[in-house]
Amino acid sequence: MSSRTLKIEGMTCAACAKAVERASKKLDGVTEANVNLATEKLTVNFDESKLKLSDIQLAVEKAGYKALVEATTKTLKIEGMTCAACAKAVERVSKKLDGVLEANVNLATEKLSISFDASKVGIPDIRKAIEKAGYKALAEASTKTLKIEGMTCAACAKAVERVSKKLEGVLEANVNLATEILSVRFEPSKVKVLDIKKAIEKAGYKAIEEDTSVDVDKEKKEKEIKALWNRFLISAIFAVPLLIIAMAPMVGEKFGYMPPAAIDPMVHPEVFSVIQLVLVLPIMIAGKKYFSVGFKSLFRRSPNMDSLIAIGSSAAFIYSVFAVYQILLGNTDYHLYFESAGTILALITLGKYLESVAKGKTSEAIKKLMGLSPKTAVVIREDGEVEIPIDEVEVGDIILVKPGEKIPVDGQVTEGMSSVDESMLTGESIPVEKNAGDSVIGASINKNGSFKYRATRVGKDTALSQIIRLVEEAQGSKAPIAKLADVISGYFVPVVITLATIGALAWYIYGETGVFSLTIFISVLVIACPCALGLATPTAIMVGTGKGAEYGVLIKSGSALETSHKIQTVVFDKTGTITEGKPKVTDIVTISGIDEKYLLQLAATAEKGSEHPLGEAIVKEAENRQIEFKKSDLFKAIPGHGIEVTIDKNRILLGNRKLMVDSNVSLEDLEERAQTLAAEGKTPMYIAIEGTLAGIIAVADTVKEHSKRAIEKLHELGIEVAMITGDNKKTAEAIAKQVGIDRILAEVLPQDKANEVKKLQSENKKVAMVGDGINDAPALAQADIGIAIGSGTDVAMESADIVLMRSDLMDVVTAIDLSKKTIRNIKQNLFWAFGYNILGIPVAMGILHIFGGPLLNPMIAALAMSLSSVSVLTNALRLKGYKPFI
Repeated sequence: MSSRTLKIEGMTCAACAKAVERASKKLDGVTEANVNLATEKLTVNFDESKLKLSDIQLAVEKAGYKALVEATTKTLKIEGMTCAACAKAVERVSKKLDGVLEANVNLATEKLSISFDASKVGIPDIRKAIEKAGYKALAEASTKTLKIEGMTCAACAKAVERVSKKLEGVLEANVNLATEILSVRFEPSKVKVLDIKKAIEKAGYKAIEEDTSVDVDKEKKEKEIKALWNRFLISAIFAVPLLIIAMAPMVGEKFGYMPPAAIDPMVHPEVFSVIQLVLVLPIMIAGKKYFSVGFKSLFRRSPNMDSLIAIGSSAAFIYSVFAVYQILLGNTDYHLYFESAGTILALITLGKYLESVAKGKTSEAIKKLMGLSPKTAVVIREDGEVEIPIDEVEVGDIILVKPGEKIPVDGQVTEGMSSVDESMLTGESIPVEKNAGDSVIGASINKNGSFKYRATRVGKDTALSQIIRLVEEAQGSKAPIAKLADVISGYFVPVVITLATIGALAWYIYGETGVFSLTIFISVLVIACPCALGLATPTAIMVGTGKGAEYGVLIKSGSALETSHKIQTVVFDKTGTITEGKPKVTDIVTISGIDEKYLLQLAATAEKGSEHPLGEAIVKEAENRQIEFKKSDLFKAIPGHGIEVTIDKNRILLGNRKLMVDSNVSLEDLEERAQTLAAEGKTPMYIAIEGTLAGIIAVADTVKEHSKRAIEKLHELGIEVAMITGDNKKTAEAIAKQVGIDRILAEVLPQDKANEVKKLQSENKKVAMVGDGINDAPALAQADIGIAIGSGTDVAMESADIVLMRSDLMDVVTAIDLSKKTIRNIKQNLFWAFGYNILGIPVAMGILHIFGGPLLNPMIAALAMSLSSVSVLTNALRLKGYKPFI
């Protein structure tokens, strides 16, 4: 018997969920099928000997829905990529594997985000396929050093290594017996340092965590940048004199200056040519990586940018070596191209260095987030206060936080009070007051008082960890706008090699010399830049999503970022989104003969178990007036209408007008008063005893401080604003008037919100839905862009494309504005990347020369190529200066 989970698309209500269950259960072999509408997932148990998972998918699709395999998503670090063609090759070999659903490579972060069916393919298979293609795939890992006590000999060291390696998620464990240090590399998503320490202690040794946590990725990057700089220095030291010696006779002739006889090709051609050969050799050795990687990729039939450089500089070098041989034989009628080969390699290495530095800056936002978390926590134990590493904090631990300290993990205050600065996570600059019962977020800063709190979320479950995960996933995703660049990257290098060959042959057949044709061949190969194409989109997405996170706007994917800039209508849920969601009782109106206090007592008793904000407001009012609650039974909630309950053997109805009309309760006596209250923006709630109207309790919700300004800003961006609410039309109109809403969708039942969004979409509009509750989840999923407000529920956040850390509607404006600016930046990058190659390659092929213009020198081509990818990165980095509307 197998149990699988499928993601169902296209469901809008409970009836859809039922239809999916029904279609699945009809199949012979299915024993159980359950749909969770909030998460849009179907869990199905079935007999694999009778049917396949694809049969269930087909049945669901026949019922009008889409069933997708619940995929495992992993991120792998890819080493050895140099350009967009490499990224394409990695994607291609990954996608070929049976069971791989999606594979996206982000060239800027050098990461592969891969979704696959774990029952068909595993990470080892994926890594093997990538390594076969000539690249290295590494799991995302952390490295820690632990001091080991109790070891006496090599056997002890071996034992410590063995128990560490046995743990799932530990990739490498090495013990240095002399220093008594264990260096362990592991996947934090699978195993914690605490687990490693426990395993070592179980084996009879003691593991003490060293203070330093090694950022291997950062070290590797710094090493790579340093190596590129050293390679450039070596190349430049030899390339400058090489260029001077090679060009001196030509330049000297123009200005009437002749070089020293020792290097004059007219006097000593042998010396002139041998000196150049000697100078170019160190440059070729320094750039050996271009040749090893480039030719290897070429022979594997997936050529990349290194292949272009390798072919171009090799052609110049090999021809020149042949020329030296001829000159030494006495045949001086040959040109040397050593300066082209050397200068090309030097300039391209400089470009690579600048590119690496700029690429490092694009991921600063994520590094900043990772650096927010404190390393230790002070936990209250039976024997007093104990400072422990943050990885060892467990749910339920009581943690002490002193003034000025960072809060280690998420939790709830149990004792004391303070104000906490949450700006690094929410962008809210004003410190928030915290008292017993309030929630605190890990990595925020305690300002003045000391307090104790209970840990509720630790490790990868904390708000900070989730933010980092969301940002990493967004940065690893692709925007649809990048599709064309992606397709072109796959064919780019073979096409360039073909064009270079055609160009060179065409000029040779036309009657030009072999040297002229060689110049054309080298120039075309060297000017082409697949790098600019590969970096145009991911760098802008990385900087854009990172900048959003800085201001508390978490954009979940590249496609969400792209769709946001097309939004024409924004639909706001009223309660908790436009308004505070903390309503208060404003008026109590009774029918003659009914006491106001008695009416409130009945209403509060009825609403005692309710979680609805309006019900909570009535209960709070009764508590404030110290009214005693009665005993109630047979509580029944009627979604979108109200409640029915029995108190003192009387059937009590409490809810909106619809509930009263459906229950045949006459509203004549209070109809006018109810309308007046609604026109004031208050929500009238009717109370009926045994089918007779007893009175009205009016509740009003205050509009959030920035709601009006946010809606004004959306209008400035040319966006229509709608409000969706279960309130009656009069109340909705009053709120809408206050904040400037264009369109009111009133008296909408929770389950109909998604249908209202669908109606707007049927007008050919791109719709964004902003909400915070569980009942908003289907509407958030239905909208082109779902925006969940940070104070909302986990389900709402799961269904959303954008999550706002604060409850400020100005962040909706920030999300859309940031999206528009990022997409504009991507378009500029793509325009430059395409434009550069479309103009550069024909010029290199000699199109200007046909009309009597100059021929492009390969050295100028190399410089242009180096600067093209650097300019794309520099343009993307301009987004770092983005400031949201205030």
